[in-house]
Amino acid sequence: MSEEQNNLQAENNGHAAAEVVDAAVGQSSGASLADLEARLAKAEAQAAEFKDQWLRATADYKNFKRRSDTERAELIRSAGAGVLLKLLPVVDDFDRAIANIPADIAESAWWGGTQLIAQKLRTLLESEGVKTIPAVGTEFDPNIHEAVLYEEAEGQDGMVVAELQRGYKLHERVLRPAMVKVGRG
Repeated sequence: MSEEQNNLQAENNGHAAAEVVDAAVGQSSGASLADLEARLAKAEAQAAEFKDQWLRATADYKNFKRRSDTERAELIRSAGAGVLLKLLPVVDDFDRAIANIPADIAESAWWGGTQLIAQKLRTLLESEGVKTIPAVGTEFDPNIHEAVLYEEAEGQDGMVVAELQRGYKLHERVLRPAMVKVGRG
């Protein structure tokens, strides 16, 4: 067959199919029109339901993604909390040593180097988000302070009058509460 004959045959087949469809619609146009409208309404309702389900699934996924990202960020931020908590007694020991150094040793270069080590340790902790909790002169807050002693102090009721052990926060979370003496009176 030539190309022209193929085109002519395809065109004739297309016309024949259209005539069959037109005849079928023409014969049952009264009864099937209502049937088609009912099927269309059902299909539109089903499409609306599928769209609603898709929108809900998309929203659920976005919420899950946001929540998992937040949890991952929190896990990363607090992952080193255990190690940092173990370093705090070392910082406490350095602070006690610095506060109680004899005068003859305080002038030596060795002691200056030791103080630099303590300063580097504090700088390291600060770079990781560790901050000291303010204590003396502030109002007692059980969320960040641990009261271990009460002392009669005129006009300082509920105020921290002494810090026995420094407290620390990691970002906004309490890593170790400050052990304090609280005034009464």
